[in-house]
This record gives sequence, structure tokens and C-alpha cells, in this order.
Amino acid sequence: MTVRLTSIWRYPIKAIGAEALERVVLAPDRPLPLDRAWAVLQDGGEFDGSWSSCRNYLRGAKGPGLMAITARVDGALIHLSHPDRPDLALDPDGDAAPLLDWLRPIYPENRPAPARLVKSPEQGMSDAPFASVSVLNAASLRALSQRLGQSLDPRRFRGNLWLDGLAPWEEFDLVGKTLHMGRVELKIVEPIGRCTATEANPETGRRDARTLDALEAGWGHTSFGVYASVVLGGEIAVGDTAGIRP
Repeated sequence: MTVRLTSIWRYPIKAIGAEALERVVLAPDRPLPLDRAWAVLQDGGEFDGSWSSCRNYLRGAKGPGLMAITARVDGALIHLSHPDRPDLALDPDGDAAPLLDWLRPIYPENRPAPARLVKSPEQGMSDAPFASVSVLNAASLRALSQRLGQSLDPRRFRGNLWLDGLAPWEEFDLVGKTLHMGRVELKIVEPIGRCTATEANPETGRRDARTLDALEAGWGHTSFGVYASVVLGGEIAVGDTAGIRP
């Protein structure tokens, strides 16, 4: 079966807002453009301008309501939507107070509050300490959905590139290999360990699926998808075929 790129996603603000794309231009040793380009620091969080652990920021694992936010980048503005909040248009390089106020009713009161919007370093602010692009397998999502007995929205896993045509969990066999689409090459680096953010439904922002328990019970791990690093850049688009090299 031919392996194809079936969707492209980015998340302009870490943990806050998913945006679907039809095409994108990748650059070597960089994340997807405008992916996790900003992050919301929590009260007590530390940020010195470089990459730092996700424990310093707002996360879907701490506040499942964040998982229901969608995003759309239009020029200098990021447009955010949530089923329980009015739409918000934000200039991330301007005053962040409206964003922090907008987030507070969504985020649990017993968690450290949103404190500051920070600009990520060039490597982005994914949970991996390098400039990563996440690659996920649609067949693995179907296998996990079948085990849970419910259809899982791919946005639960906040991946960048979704492939179809691989066998379930075959993505883990790609670690150390090179994924290519046209002239673009991505080195597959490591599996992505998952957290309780994946338990939240992106339509409602409420936990409704024990994804980690199902992964552990079914396959003996709690990983889903793999991190990759861009080796050769260029444009990719939904529908592109993908190949694997050693």
C-alpha cells in the first residue's frame, strides 16, 4: 500500500489551538513554521529564552479544556476559538493580557494560573528538547480506537504530519531511518511518550477516553507517534507520497 501524507497540523501557541494546513515549507533543523512558536508560562514557571520543560507551561494534561481550542493564523494575528468562549484575535507580539484573561475560565482554578506569553527559541517549544516535527500513523490511531471502542479524533495527539499506508505501530520501526516526501527528508529520532492530554476530547475539552491505559494494556507502552528532525527542507502537501530509506 502506498504511504501518503493525509494531514498537516500546527499549534502556534504550545497546548493552545490546533490549525490544519494543506501545505507547508519545512527547513532543516527547524520545527514546522509557527508550530509552538509561543507558549504560555504558568505562575512560578521558568523561562530564560531557551527551550525548557513542559512543566513550566500551560498544558492539556493539566487543563483538558485547552484541547478544544482551535487556531487560525492570519498575518500577524492568531485567531482562537473554543466552544465555551467568544472568539479571540491576538497579536502574540503585542499585549498578551487579553489572551491570559481569555484562558482563565478554561483552565482549572487549582492549577498555577496563566502568567505570561513567551516567544519560543528557533527550535520551537515541543516536548522534545530539539527542533522536532512529529510524525503520526493513522493505522495506529484506528487500532487504538478499536481497542477503546470509540473513534478518536487525531487532534488528541497534537501531531504535525499524519501518514496512512503503514501497518499499525510500524512508525516505531522507522526510528533511525529517513522519511522522504519529494526532496524533503526527515530523520526519525524517537517515539513520543504520551500524557493524559490525550484523554481529552478536542470537541468538548473533557476527558472521555482512557488512552494511556488502553495503550499499556494493548501494546505494553504509552507511546504514540515519533519525533523527527528535518534534514533536507522543501514544500510538502497533503496527498504527497512518502517513502522510507535506511
